[in-house]
Amino acid sequence: MASPLKAQAKAETRLALTQYESLLVTFFIPILALIAFSKIIKLTYPGASRIGYLVPGTIALATMATGLVSLGIATGVERNYGVMKRLGTTPLTRGNLIAAKMIAVVAIEAIQVVLIVAVGLLLGWSPSFNVFPFVAAEILATIAFSGAGLLLAGRLSSEGVLASANGIFLLLLVLGGMVVPLTSLPSVIGDIAKILPGYAVAHLLFAATSSHVGSTTSSWITLIVWAIAMPILATRTFKFD
Repeated sequence: MASPLKAQAKAETRLALTQYESLLVTFFIPILALIAFSKIIKLTYPGASRIGYLVPGTIALATMATGLVSLGIATGVERNYGVMKRLGTTPLTRGNLIAAKMIAVVAIEAIQVVLIVAVGLLLGWSPSFNVFPFVAAEILATIAFSGAGLLLAGRLSSEGVLASANGIFLLLLVLGGMVVPLTSLPSVIGDIAKILPGYAVAHLLFAATSSHVGSTTSSWITLIVWAIAMPILATRTFKFD
C-alpha cells in the first residue's frame, strides 16, 4: 500500500470508528429492521425460511446504507467544510482518497456483518454458508456503493448529497428485494430491479447462505459492472473543493 494511501486509510478508519453517534445508527438500525421483519411484520418470503431470507437481506441493506448513505453524506460534509480542499494540497490523489475511504467502510462493514450474523443465529438462523462467494459479493458491493456515495459527494453540495443519497437508498431498498421480496412487486418493476446493485448483492448473499437460490450468473455480472463503473466515475469527477 502506497504511503499516502496507507496513512489516509488509517486516518479514515480511526475517524469512522470514533464517530459514536453515527456508529450507533449504522449498527443498530439494520439489527432493529431484522428483528422487526422477523418477529413483527409478517410477509411471505420465497424459498427459504423467513429468517433465512432476512439475515442476508439485512447484511445487503447495511452494506448499502454504510457505503452509499453514511460515507456519501460524511464526505459531502467534509467537502463543504473545506477538509477535502486541504487534502487536495497533499500528495494524496483522488484515487488514494477514494480507496482510503473504501477501506474504512470495509472495517465498519466487517463489524456490521458479525453483529447481524450473531443476532440472526440467536433468532434461529441456520445458514448453509459458502464463505468465498459471500466475501466476494460483500467486497464488490462495498466498492459499488462506496463509489456511488463518493460520486455524489464529489459533485454535489452537502445538502444535495443528503437528499440524493437518501432518495437513492430508499429506491434501492424497495427494488432490492432485501427485506421486501420482489414477488411482492409488479413483474415489470422486478425486471428493472434485477439490473440494480441492491438486488444483485442481496441475491448473491442469499445464494451464499442458502441452498434455495438458483443461478447467480446475471447477478455477478451486474454487481461487477457496478463495482467497476462507480469508482471510476467517482475518481474522474471528484472535486476537492
